[in-house]
Amino acid sequence: MSLALARKYRPKRFADVAVQSHVATTLRNAIVTDHVAHAYLFCGPRGTGKTTLARVLAMALNCENRREDREPCGVCASCTRIWAGSASLDVVEIDAASNRGVDDARDLRERAMYAPSGDDHHKVYIIDEAHMLTREAWNALLKILEEPPPRVVFVFATTEPQKIAQAAAPVLSRVQRFDLKRIGPADVRDRLTTVLKAEKITAEPDALAMLARAADGSMRDALSLTDQVLSLGAGNITAQRVRDALGLVHEDEYLALLDLIVDRRAGDVFAAVGRLADFGVDFSLLLSGIADILRAQLAIVLGGTVPDLSEHIRAELDKRKSRFVSGDLLRMLTLLTDLEPHFRRSGQQQLLFETLLVRFALLDRTVNLEDVLKGMGAAPATRSSGGGGARREPVSYDNSPARPPRATLLADHPRVAEPRAAVPAKPRAAVPADSAPPAKPRQPIDINRLAEHWDDLVEIIRASGRNVLASALADATPQAVTASGVITIAAGSETLAPAIESGAEHVLAALRTLFDGPQRVAVSVAGQAKRGRLTAENVLADRTAMLRKNAPLLDAAIEALDLRLVD
Repeated sequence: MSLALARKYRPKRFADVAVQSHVATTLRNAIVTDHVAHAYLFCGPRGTGKTTLARVLAMALNCENRREDREPCGVCASCTRIWAGSASLDVVEIDAASNRGVDDARDLRERAMYAPSGDDHHKVYIIDEAHMLTREAWNALLKILEEPPPRVVFVFATTEPQKIAQAAAPVLSRVQRFDLKRIGPADVRDRLTTVLKAEKITAEPDALAMLARAADGSMRDALSLTDQVLSLGAGNITAQRVRDALGLVHEDEYLALLDLIVDRRAGDVFAAVGRLADFGVDFSLLLSGIADILRAQLAIVLGGTVPDLSEHIRAELDKRKSRFVSGDLLRMLTLLTDLEPHFRRSGQQQLLFETLLVRFALLDRTVNLEDVLKGMGAAPATRSSGGGGARREPVSYDNSPARPPRATLLADHPRVAEPRAAVPAKPRAAVPADSAPPAKPRQPIDINRLAEHWDDLVEIIRASGRNVLASALADATPQAVTASGVITIAAGSETLAPAIESGAEHVLAALRTLFDGPQRVAVSVAGQAKRGRLTAENVLADRTAMLRKNAPLLDAAIEALDLRLVD
């Protein structure tokens, strides 16, 4: 029975361990200088060589044919047993996922008291998935980790060291910790090339690049995926065979989706995605693939280079370079990264992916808040760093008029507007909070009118350059308006209330540009009274708001007759 590639080509020497030279060199030098620690902790992503390094360390400590550089020979009986994971008197491998209790830890502690089989041998205990050990198990091991018997070495391997820190922080001070790095696509390709050459199998460069990307930093996964591709049929490894074996989407499909976006063909999104769904594609892989394409297109638009791109895809993206704006690509990637955490858990992944592409295709319907404020005559000056910076690129692809945005429209997070006929905008001049009120007629202030124009108030504050105050007001809500002109604002949280309090004069000045009657601004916290600010007027305003909310008839009477609650 043939071995899997990941087992057959497991390194037998420190020098053969890919990428982790900082760990391998340290361990080899420790053996040469006789400074081997009694306990090690190997941390890192899966498939990066944690267990392999532990076995090579055990082989080097117990090799029957010792070399001057202390590399294990890999062929003696001891090395062969340790490398294959077979039974050995001096090396014990334990899976902490299934031996995680305090009784297992006590048994390990008792066995560690026995001496190695030879005077020049070491007993090595390799505990894999060490983060699975319980707190009680770690407590049972603490003493022996602090004062181990002679020639006993513990090696803990884990992908989640933070769990060990939470369950047994004192352990970390009793071990030497090594963090193993993810293996880059270039190193994965080099290793696959060496392995396939030894197997006398040729592979296309694009196929190796696909396997390296799919491995996601794990050498073991790369070799396992290669085995999977080889199982599909004899012969050379081609890019198409890799796609068929791993269920990958062809590059041309991503280019077709990219063309839908740049051509603004939002209506064709559903048919294109439905066709991919009929082929049984994994939408998580599809989302990851479109992210890689957008990232590569952004790099090419900005004049950069992206490694691991096939010549075909690089040439096609270069053709589309002039049709994209870097600002739009950046916003697409931002929208995509915001969606990804919800996408993984969603039961409607196809719907989420379709709506995301539609938003990309309709990105030209959004407006740039900075441009709108400039059109209103109140745009803040462009800030620059150092010797000055270039003006940020516009969002829109055309010159069609756009409506002024609401306060929730952010420059870096565009909101897709409904398609409608272009009409001339009627911008309202943004009035700084400390300027004189406009001469146009103003309406008397009440709670309903204030709520209706709350976004306008936030926009006036933001246009005056007080962004912190505007953000605090955006999360706040109008709570009450008394007949004497006291406006109570409910802050969204206790931390946002001070920002509104310190800017109360600016809020009052902005309110006077919209309404008649504002006299004072009071602040409360949503769901509770603002501590230290409780006044008779606030209590009266809160009671009035509660009565109006619970009694629609009373609310209508107060609105129509301008009534004031006395008691």
